[in-house]
Amino acid sequence: MEVTDAAVVAQVLAGDRDAFRILVERHSRGIYSVIYRMTGNPEDTEEILQETFLRAYQSLQRFELRSSFLTWLYRIAVNRTLDFLNAKKMTDTSPIVENPGPEEHQQEVQLRSGNPGPDRLLLSTEIQTRIVTAMKKLTPVERLAFTLRHLEGKSIDEIGHALNLKADAAKNSIYRAVQKLRQQLAPFVGAAK
Repeated sequence: MEVTDAAVVAQVLAGDRDAFRILVERHSRGIYSVIYRMTGNPEDTEEILQETFLRAYQSLQRFELRSSFLTWLYRIAVNRTLDFLNAKKMTDTSPIVENPGPEEHQQEVQLRSGNPGPDRLLLSTEIQTRIVTAMKKLTPVERLAFTLRHLEGKSIDEIGHALNLKADAAKNSIYRAVQKLRQQLAPFVGAAK
């Protein structure tokens, strides 16, 4: 039976500092993914990920055990990433990768044909490029809200808590992001069919 995050936090607060490693191992991949989608840079992502877990460890006594540790950790990661992006002004120059991770390769859009021809491969590449460009045009908050909702499957409440927004503001951020993406990708909707 897996120990809950709250139980691990309680262990750490009781003096078992090594127990924090469980939380790091459990949540590193998901937090890395969110940060990477915002920065598009593996080195920056690693730096922010380390800062996120360091900040979480240092602030653990302020964590309320009745809350979700993962949502609290997302909020720290988001704040650290937004601070980093503001300091480096990377939002205009960093690539957004749809499928982050150690592999760092982008998937082609899956089309119906089992063996797509050169025209479909070209279209797939154009669509992927347009998606990256469209994601860059979102504000950091819109990009993160969209990512958390549609790529990470988080609830509106979790997104609001992670971004320090009320539920209506979180919904509006997601809505604006979807509208902007639809506008940017509209020319390709008919072409991909």
